[in-house]
Amino acid sequence: MNAPNDRPPPSSIEAFTWAGEFEPVGANFMNARTFVDTNVLIYAHDTDAKAKHAAANSILRELWNERNGVLSPQVLQEFYVNVTKKIPRPLSKESARLVVSTYAIWCIETTAVEISNAFRIEDESRIGFWDALIVASALKSGAHRILSEDLNAGETIAGIRIENPFATR
Repeated sequence: MNAPNDRPPPSSIEAFTWAGEFEPVGANFMNARTFVDTNVLIYAHDTDAKAKHAAANSILRELWNERNGVLSPQVLQEFYVNVTKKIPRPLSKESARLVVSTYAIWCIETTAVEISNAFRIEDESRIGFWDALIVASALKSGAHRILSEDLNAGETIAGIRIENPFATR
């Protein structure tokens, strides 16, 4: 079988079916872990998002190649609901489920510990609970940064840098 890097990049709506050839998150590759928020996954599958669509695809491809992407069940749940109901050209349930299944290898478990940490982060950082849970999950994963359009780019929360990959530079 060809190495994943030898394959052409997937199309915008094609699920990254070759991702299963990579080792699961947590096996190694701890040095540059990046937590991916829901909006990055959504834009990668929303062809109407134009520049954000291209940027999201590029980001995800790079994270697959470097084996540094991580996310949480919360991200996959939000992704599924949004791409099957809320984008201009929704994915079929089957396509969205394939994407969720593919990205499951990036998933870290969310436990009561992360929920407790999210309460603390919510209070200390004055962000909403769901965003605090993203930060708590990223913290658990050992991520150095969170890619998100929803949090304040340039801010550091719980020692993790927030970056908006779609901000104009």
